[in-house]
Amino acid sequence: MSSRVYSYMGALGALIPWLFIGAAIGCSPWFSWERNALSDLGHSLRSEAAPIYNFGLALGGALLLLYALNSLLPRARFSGLSVAMTVFLLQLVAVFDEVYGRLHTLVSTLFFVMLLAASLAYAVERKSKLALVSFLVGSLAWVLYWARAYSAGVAVPETISVLSASAWIVKDSLTSAGYAIPRDAVSNT
Repeated sequence: MSSRVYSYMGALGALIPWLFIGAAIGCSPWFSWERNALSDLGHSLRSEAAPIYNFGLALGGALLLLYALNSLLPRARFSGLSVAMTVFLLQLVAVFDEVYGRLHTLVSTLFFVMLLAASLAYAVERKSKLALVSFLVGSLAWVLYWARAYSAGVAVPETISVLSASAWIVKDSLTSAGYAIPRDAVSNT
């Protein structure tokens, strides 16, 4: 497979989980941004949308793992390893859904910590302002949530942190595939 194909897998891998999460939310009238975690959608005993949600995480994680190892790693060693570890944890969130209790909490927590670490690694290694902003936005979302600065379910900081990291991953993916992103759209990777 060409390196360009692996590069595109980054953008596709970042998009697919959100498509499946959206479908799972659409099948779950009980889901509330004020009360729930996104993982509630993947609870295999309580959520009729669990197969949709968990498959989306697993598929997106697989595509992102191929991107991290075959496209990002050769260009940015620490970032590639960080993203690979992060998306492996994303797959474990799907495998060890909320039925697994503390194990799910552990892999989910490690996923969000590694996601922030991957953003910071990319910001430093590639001198990326977008990844630095992603790290800061993701960190702030969690700090404000834990400080109870706003009233919402944990799905809110989960979404903010993942969407902010997805921005630099998609940009890196498309840029490395040769897609020209206008310089005025984002001044630095």
